[in-house]
Amino acid sequence: MKWRLRVVHTTGYRYDGPVAQSYNEARLTPRSDDRQNLMVARLETVPATRAYKYTDYWGTEVNAFDLFTPHTELKVVASSVVETAGQPLPPIDATWNEVRSAESVDLYAEYLEFTTYVPKHRELASVARRLRKGHTPQETVLAISKWVHDTLKYQRGTTGVHSSAIDAWQAGEGVCQDYAHLTLAMLRSVGIPSRYVSGYLHTKPNAAVGETVVGESHAWIETWTGEWWGFDPTNDIPIAHRHVWVATGRDYADVSPLKGIYSGGAATAIEVTVDMTRLA
Repeated sequence: MKWRLRVVHTTGYRYDGPVAQSYNEARLTPRSDDRQNLMVARLETVPATRAYKYTDYWGTEVNAFDLFTPHTELKVVASSVVETAGQPLPPIDATWNEVRSAESVDLYAEYLEFTTYVPKHRELASVARRLRKGHTPQETVLAISKWVHDTLKYQRGTTGVHSSAIDAWQAGEGVCQDYAHLTLAMLRSVGIPSRYVSGYLHTKPNAAVGETVVGESHAWIETWTGEWWGFDPTNDIPIAHRHVWVATGRDYADVSPLKGIYSGGAATAIEVTVDMTRLA
């Protein structure tokens, strides 16, 4: 199945005093690959500014923009149209010797490292080794993803944007960012190269053409078991036509949708909306 989707991601900030200047980076442009085709993308800001584009180390398109006009509000609107399709499990299932070979470890070393968001943890590593027993690397990815899905309860407000995989595991709750980080921590502990994916999820599987729904900023994982492929541990489902991917990295810190620094009044409100329309 293929879908054509329009995504409108709006972020609004309000400040308690004028902001004199700000420097910003937006990672909000969907990418193209063999599953997804970006047709058009546009970034607009209020106040208006001129953005310049570059591709960062992880292959993500970045729109960078500076504001030097005093302002008390800032709105960033990223609009795109993409064609998406499903992603079946890859036919290649590398052996453990191949996944852990010196060549693979050297090539994907950065996706085997532990980070602040994805820390090393003895007990989680023990669970991962148990789930790996008798399974191929690909089967292990599915087993660990299901364990994370069944272990965590989806709950907003328990964790925050700076929470680690361990924080979510100890709380027993979290959001998609936490599901992804916890899955990555366990996969890396058994030597499977794994990376964080940010994007969007269309929330209505049977949406009619022309229908607009409230979408979700979403996160999932990709792993290398002979080739790269993705899986959504939050929902325990394969990546399909409702997933729109934007960026990949070691963890959330590498793919933050909008970040920057500014001089002026403190932010008093942040509003984020994602509207998704099925066009075909």
